[in-house]
Amino acid sequence: MKSNPILFSLFGSDHFAKRMHQQLGYEMGNITLHQFPDEETVINIKSLVNDKDVIMIADLTNPNGKILPLLFAAETARELGAKKIGLIAPYLVYMRQDKRFQPGDSITSHYFAKLITNYFDGLMTIDPHLHRWHDLNDIYYIPAIALHATKPIATWIKANVPDALLIGPDAESSQWVSSIAQRINAPFLILEKQRKGDNLVEITIPKIDLYQNHTPILVDDIISTAATMIKTVTHLKSLHMKPSICIGVHALFAGDAYENLQKSGVKQIITCNTIAHASNAIDVTNLMIEAMDDLFKT
Repeated sequence: MKSNPILFSLFGSDHFAKRMHQQLGYEMGNITLHQFPDEETVINIKSLVNDKDVIMIADLTNPNGKILPLLFAAETARELGAKKIGLIAPYLVYMRQDKRFQPGDSITSHYFAKLITNYFDGLMTIDPHLHRWHDLNDIYYIPAIALHATKPIATWIKANVPDALLIGPDAESSQWVSSIAQRINAPFLILEKQRKGDNLVEITIPKIDLYQNHTPILVDDIISTAATMIKTVTHLKSLHMKPSICIGVHALFAGDAYENLQKSGVKQIITCNTIAHASNAIDVTNLMIEAMDDLFKT
């Protein structure tokens, strides 16, 4: 009889691991990461992993201090006899640098993918920042699953905003935003940006006047500086639209971005729980649970 995988939670991902343990019956593993005064790290896996599939669930935000311990944990499990080692990173870091924007730039998304591929046998994430890479398997040479939060986002909107008008931040978001809109039979529009000078960008929302009685919902995969959202909320206020709702999958919120977005006059800020944050209202755990059988499939 095949044994269930064993789950290890790293860097504060216990809420995901516990739900998976409860619903799937997977064993919860015991792992410790000890940092010495010189900031070197030693891993100790207290659970028996010999001849078992291991799944590590890791919050990789602020990644630089986490990557070495993550790789050490994977290598320790392998040396202790694990059959396969999978990584679930609800927010996948190092995806934005996907070309040399300046001569001499590093293409870090490719390098990070090489690292993960060398240490893990499968990867699962949610809405990675795919732009010039069209698929995770363009750079990951292990089974790599990119799940999408469109369904839980649509479910939240349908339950809470009966007069929704979805607004995507750019042309690249059109397919993603239209998928959410289609699920709830709601209209959607795509923001257009026009550069008027080196530091001046003007935004327009074509046909917005047709939806004066709708509630604008700005939807994006990552909310980092929130600059575009703040500018859009301000523009919508000038058009006397209803107060906006902002929805993001990944709540990065760099610096004072969250507070600045709150001050812009939004009605609500909602995010998925891929990154723990006060704005979390959409749980994506079931997305990962439903896809778990595919983690190691080629």
